[in-house]
Amino acid sequence: MANDTAVNPGDHIRNVRKRMGLTLSELGARTGLAVSTLSKLEKGNVSLSYDKLMLLSRGLGVDMAELLSDAPGARPTPGGGGRRVVHRAGEGQPVLTQSYQQVYLASELLNKRFTPIVVEVQARSVEEFKAEFGDLIRHPGEEFAYVLEGEVAFHSDLYAPVVLKAGDSIYFDSEMGHAYLKAADGPCRLVASCAPRHGQGEVFSQQFREASQRMAEEPAVAAKPKRAPAAKAKPARR
Repeated sequence: MANDTAVNPGDHIRNVRKRMGLTLSELGARTGLAVSTLSKLEKGNVSLSYDKLMLLSRGLGVDMAELLSDAPGARPTPGGGGRRVVHRAGEGQPVLTQSYQQVYLASELLNKRFTPIVVEVQARSVEEFKAEFGDLIRHPGEEFAYVLEGEVAFHSDLYAPVVLKAGDSIYFDSEMGHAYLKAADGPCRLVASCAPRHGQGEVFSQQFREASQRMAEEPAVAAKPKRAPAAKAKPARR
């Protein structure tokens, strides 16, 4: 029989917010979510998506697991709970950076054993990649990639670069510094599966989300109009 007394995520959000002495307006300022949305989330009237969960965990300064503790569907049911999600072509959660265009799949499911991602590679050199991320990417766990289209140069800090073509794949320890680079003209796409260590599912995706946020903010800075120099006054005619 299902446990009807289980606490839902909205109750946890409300409890953490009140424990911190925050109003809905103050939490909205921290997260960028509208007060009406926060109110509906706390009442359980709208679903708690992955994006909203991440914003709330940052705004409240707590781990995502605390907001999901004892929540229905927060943890897989022993023996298999029958979870399922279908993404049609063009669906998924996009995360865009200068080096990669990523689409995270099955993002609605929490506490997954692995994260599937479709990636279009854009960076062509290690220098270009490091200019965006500061270094090669590292994250706890293991990773698998299968090239769908084009040619990918896989760079790491322990092995010589290797070029992978459509149909080729690679499986590696993702704590090793690594980067996928575009090795030929035309589209360059792969599907990757990242399996983080227990409790560290956000470590790898956080780097890309922060880079995506920086890229989104750059055009706004560049778009600010420059103040025109004051016109020199013409001397009055006598």
